[in-house]
Amino acid sequence: MKVLNLFSLALVAAFLYACGGGQQQQNSEEETTETTPATETSADASGDNTLTDQEQQEGWSLLFDGESVDQWRGAHQETFPEKGWHVENGLLVVESADGAESGNGGDIVTENEYTDFEFMVDFRITEGANSGIKYYVTEQYNSGKSAIGLEYQVLDDDKHPDAKKGNNGGGTRTVASLYDLKAAPQDKPINPVGEWNTARIVSMDGKVEHWLNGEKVLEFDRFSEEFAQLIENSKYKDWEGFGVWEQGHILLQDHGNEVHYKNIKLRELPAS
Repeated sequence: MKVLNLFSLALVAAFLYACGGGQQQQNSEEETTETTPATETSADASGDNTLTDQEQQEGWSLLFDGESVDQWRGAHQETFPEKGWHVENGLLVVESADGAESGNGGDIVTENEYTDFEFMVDFRITEGANSGIKYYVTEQYNSGKSAIGLEYQVLDDDKHPDAKKGNNGGGTRTVASLYDLKAAPQDKPINPVGEWNTARIVSMDGKVEHWLNGEKVLEFDRFSEEFAQLIENSKYKDWEGFGVWEQGHILLQDHGNEVHYKNIKLRELPAS
């Protein structure tokens, strides 16, 4: 009888162990499934110089498709520059020269002018490079150098001397700053030389924002007294009406250094 009882207990223990082990294995498999990240399919990702379905629905337009420059021309010119710029592997490239402002091919501007808008572009600088994204650009003035307009600075802050210059306090000529007028913070989310960064400019009813890599770095009201005072303290004080024109071109600057641009897009915003 004792032998039978021991045998029965052994069978029960084996059965319980088997059930428990199977459940433990099942739980382990479930945990593995839950923690495995889903992979993004190519259908969900947007390639360079293209618009997603959502962007198209939101009214975005490409200003560069990776091949054609027919939406751009030289500033104060009727055609695209014959030198100083080229398209390569889906990139719009301003070429290296001697570092002079508009000393090679010169700036390029959009064919169209814009009033209220949201603009985005990816940029990649080379070591020591200087360029810029200007907006509300007017061609009624000709400085003999870069065309006149508000500027989102594109710069190698570590290697270019402009980073240590500027009016209206220190840092007003550093990357993502409102050039010579208002500085972006020192702790801005900038990627190093040779890597891509995304600039975004939003302008609506006079309120303007500069964004860098998804983070807003500064804002201002171009019709405010504060902005007027910044102009008076800057290199722009001699240009009547600077920064308050109703509309203007978007500009990419030739400053004699190699800089790459792609994913150039814009959507016009309705007046409030």
